[in-house]
Amino acid sequence: MTNESKYRFVGTRPLRHDGVDKVTGRAQFGADFALPDMLWGRTLRSPHAHARILRMDTHRARALPGVAAVVTAADLPEVEPGPGPVNLRDLSCNVLARNKVLYHGHALAAVAATTEALAAEALELIEVEYEPLPPVLSLDDALAPGAAILHEGRAPKRYKVSGPTNVAARCEFSRGDLTRGFAEADLLLKRSFRTQTVHQGYIEPHAVLAQTGADGRSTLWCCTQGAFMVRHYCSALLGLDSAKLRVVPSEIGGGFGGKTTVYQEPVALLLSRVSGRPVKMVMSREEVFRATGPGCATRVEVKLGARRDGTLTAARASLWYEAGAFPGSPVEPGAMCIFAPYRIENLFIEGFDVCCNKPKTTAYRAPGAPQAAFAMESLLDELAQVLKLDPLELRSRNAAQKGDQLAYGPRFKEIGLTETLSKAREHPHYKAPLEAGCGRGVAVGFWFNAGMNSSATLHLGGDGGVSLVTGNPDIGGSRASLAMLCAEELGIEVERVRPVVADTDTAPYTDLTGGSRVTFATGMAVVEASRKLVAELCARAARIWDCEPAQVTFHEGRCLPTAASGLDHSPLSVAELAARMAQTGGPINAQAQLTARGPGPGFATHICDVRVDPETGRVEVLRYTAIQDAGRAIHPSYVEGQMQGGAAQGIGWALNEEYLYDENGALENAGFLDYRIPVASDLPMIDTVLVEVPNPTHPYGVRGVGETPIVAPLAAVANAVRAATGVRMTELPISPPRLLAALGLKQNGGAR
Repeated sequence: MTNESKYRFVGTRPLRHDGVDKVTGRAQFGADFALPDMLWGRTLRSPHAHARILRMDTHRARALPGVAAVVTAADLPEVEPGPGPVNLRDLSCNVLARNKVLYHGHALAAVAATTEALAAEALELIEVEYEPLPPVLSLDDALAPGAAILHEGRAPKRYKVSGPTNVAARCEFSRGDLTRGFAEADLLLKRSFRTQTVHQGYIEPHAVLAQTGADGRSTLWCCTQGAFMVRHYCSALLGLDSAKLRVVPSEIGGGFGGKTTVYQEPVALLLSRVSGRPVKMVMSREEVFRATGPGCATRVEVKLGARRDGTLTAARASLWYEAGAFPGSPVEPGAMCIFAPYRIENLFIEGFDVCCNKPKTTAYRAPGAPQAAFAMESLLDELAQVLKLDPLELRSRNAAQKGDQLAYGPRFKEIGLTETLSKAREHPHYKAPLEAGCGRGVAVGFWFNAGMNSSATLHLGGDGGVSLVTGNPDIGGSRASLAMLCAEELGIEVERVRPVVADTDTAPYTDLTGGSRVTFATGMAVVEASRKLVAELCARAARIWDCEPAQVTFHEGRCLPTAASGLDHSPLSVAELAARMAQTGGPINAQAQLTARGPGPGFATHICDVRVDPETGRVEVLRYTAIQDAGRAIHPSYVEGQMQGGAAQGIGWALNEEYLYDENGALENAGFLDYRIPVASDLPMIDTVLVEVPNPTHPYGVRGVGETPIVAPLAAVANAVRAATGVRMTELPISPPRLLAALGLKQNGGAR
């Protein structure tokens, strides 16, 4: 990693601003909030994966002493789908089911009572009559002739088909002449790959506290990745004026994309408005697994054409992604990412969004990209094996460069893919010998990153300290990185900047925390606001010196006369100017708001070594190295943490994690005991290498870093298993039973 000395703070590793509160237990997370006279809310959930709701009777529950409110979908207004990317009608039906339940655990009703036990008792008094329907639990089931249809009468988007279908939408990207490209190839490879439903595995369950005053104004305290998102959705679903709803984001114990929508928040708000009292709702771990949005199961078919020197001539991909109960899988991002790291003149990509009787999927760190990369990077590994080429060399020969056009339109500016591949080839890990029974795999990861809308406000204190106010919940160290950017611009110590994650009544509007956008986009707003603050400081110095602002310059936290001004004044520091605010014009504040463009895509190259036990099928990860272009690592420790965290999650996805359903659509492993995420003893120390190819659209060269690290591990692990066993695993996770079956098939002369 390069760290240019022109920066005083950027590239250093100061202590995190929120560290003391978190290690001492003073930080308040979603479930920590409480109010006097508070009620407890609980949710009634469907025991069926697919059924019509024929009748629901809540009279007995309402009559139970201590129950203050009972609500169902009948208490929600009918809403239109809306113009945005999220269908508000579907969101409303996911919050509380209407007419049909579409997955096991689908919310039907909620109660608020004086105790949790009483609320649970009241749920048992609600009578529901169902007409069970056949559940559709996989892509194959959903696409089969005669399959039960989840949404009768709904036509798919951009997909012509005769008769009812569970396909909700289709997307397509293409370039060149596919037929010609395959005809020019010396070698054709084609395979189909599958992944299963997985959960983000955040430690903190969803929690919310709602309060409504006599004036009709409400406040929500909740753990979320976007307070303004919660305000918008709750207002839209309940038909409220958003000006009468304040959302206060708590500290967040993990999200990874899973807290970018609403579940209990509108329900708690409705219960509070009905009862006139505060209502608190906290999901159990089982509810989190059964009824919140996981990452989707997929089937991806890839066909590659290549010359004998490894040059890719053509590529075709078909992606089928489960959306869950309602349309909206990440199939389009998957289609955008699958061939993005490589120069391929002729290509065709199609993606299908498919509904099934599982919880509505939501974002999970680079949503859609890990599954797509698993397919592409596995087939590239096979191509390298057939051509007897080093797998990194094959990727280098086809690596995308500046000026290359992506299948979905834009052209790359400065990117660091080639640099990550070079670092991988040079790394001691790649050159280290392997023991018998071990294998090494590599894979490339890509994510396009997001910009969107951001704002920042700075308030200068009388002692020269600065309060930095944004509305972005901190899920990856953004408080520290934003404070460092502000300190760099103002020339004051990082500790003198206090980053505040404020509520929707205090913070200027900002889009949610996700898509690796905060340090990039909100960071741009912080830099712009800081420069406005500097301009005002220079104007204040000019008043003191009785000169023009153009005769004042700013350097390392001090205002000085320009060399051309001929003025002879001692420099004025930020603290000195702050102390004289009242005499020079009053308080000094600055704000900036923008729609961030050019987020700068992220690339990574991962190396993985595994040992396979042929008797048990257990795969042990021995060594792992993640190499990534961060553009500019503002706080390197946080970037490394993102890289290590993404690798750990991807390893779990590759080896252990999957939702297991019974034949009726009930989730059988709804807890961390049976849903096996990696723990410390499952993983080696994950080594990191930072590459810095600055993003030209950001004043400090920042690229988002949070999504890219999870894209490569699925394929890197699978490629390492292939190298260790000679077996190409085309379905994840590579659990011991699945791997043993594949090894047995190989020993019996079959292929997988």
